[in-house]
Amino acid sequence: MSWLRRGITAVKKNDPAVHSTLEVLLTYPGLHALFWHRLSHFLYKHRLHLLAKIHAQFWRFLTGIEIHPGATIAPGVFIDHGMGLVIGQTAEIEEDVVLFHGVTLGGTGKDTGKRHPTVKKGALISAHAQILGPVTIGERAKIGAGSVVLTDIPEDATAVGTPAKVVRIKGKKMEGKNDSNI
Repeated sequence: MSWLRRGITAVKKNDPAVHSTLEVLLTYPGLHALFWHRLSHFLYKHRLHLLAKIHAQFWRFLTGIEIHPGATIAPGVFIDHGMGLVIGQTAEIEEDVVLFHGVTLGGTGKDTGKRHPTVKKGALISAHAQILGPVTIGERAKIGAGSVVLTDIPEDATAVGTPAKVVRIKGKKMEGKNDSNI
């Protein structure tokens, strides 16, 4: 399946408000940002760093979504709404990830080399969550809105809060947790 077809399928799967493929193609800034990131990333990988950054900034201006050209993003990622979303240079996002508006996949300023998060297949990052540093969000993990993640989150876990704490694994509440924290 082509990258574009995979992107359209991801939008239709994750957004019940979609009426048609044409609507997705014309009005979904997350799809536009991911589409044009592919060109920015190509330029970046071919050492045309300035051109890649200029291209990425142009699409940031149009979509409100900032993706560093060095970020690695698999097909099938869905960005819902997207305004204010930031994806850092060394971030890695696997297939079928869902990202909502205001999410930051950023650095802490303390690391060198791999400085940004890795988000594994099928994870969901809710609105305004901040994932900072070279942490890993496990497969199918869910990060609650407004959470600040500074440590790895295991697969099939739900994490919420500031700093984020795991409150569920595979849908079951963690033992010893206060219900007011969930």
